[in-house]
Amino acid sequence: MIYVGSAGRTLRYDPNMGRTALYRDPAPFRPARAEVQLESDVLLLTMPDGKQRRHALDGHAVNLLDGFFVERAAPGNPSRPERRFVRMLILERDPERHVIITPPEHGAVAPNVVRLPESPDDAAIVDDLAWDALVDWTMGGGRFAACSMADLARLATIATPRFAAQIGQIAAQRAFELIWAARGPLRGADDLESALLPLVFAARHSPRAADALRAARAHAGTTPRRRLA
Repeated sequence: MIYVGSAGRTLRYDPNMGRTALYRDPAPFRPARAEVQLESDVLLLTMPDGKQRRHALDGHAVNLLDGFFVERAAPGNPSRPERRFVRMLILERDPERHVIITPPEHGAVAPNVVRLPESPDDAAIVDDLAWDALVDWTMGGGRFAACSMADLARLATIATPRFAAQIGQIAAQRAFELIWAARGPLRGADDLESALLPLVFAARHSPRAADALRAARAHAGTTPRRRLA
């Protein structure tokens, strides 16, 4: 079980300001990303230096909050660090604490405007789409029950091959549930493909989503049809 914690009191505004002050920096800034692979209860991260981190999700408390990343060498002024806004996913289980953050180059936080927690130097930076999929899974308690077809497609893009196959089987079951809930009898593969459409789109750009789609089609070609008989 993944324990989901509260993110209350994570964001406090300066009394003199009405909102978080963010500004864009035209200077190029793109720190290296970590690669995400997800099992149902294990998070695998390959860091930019090639080192791998393995985090068991079972039993971890999960918190989601706003924070900032310190860019130690700001473009054009290496002596002045800049604070950049990030979202932080925190996995905690005594004495462990792991932090995954969104890309920090999208916007900077104006100094002394809003008080936010600082992300640690060893935080893993992941792309937005991977971070969204990871947050949905962990904050949802690591369960398929609340996943839509679009959620399954997004989750498949960061899955390991084995987990992608499992996601595909769940997607096939979900597709037939959608078909059965619709009016009229099952009319063939076109209805199935329509139900699987988010996964079809994801498979065009993601090898793991393609694995999930193959598993969904294989599963739909056997078990669901026997259930309809």
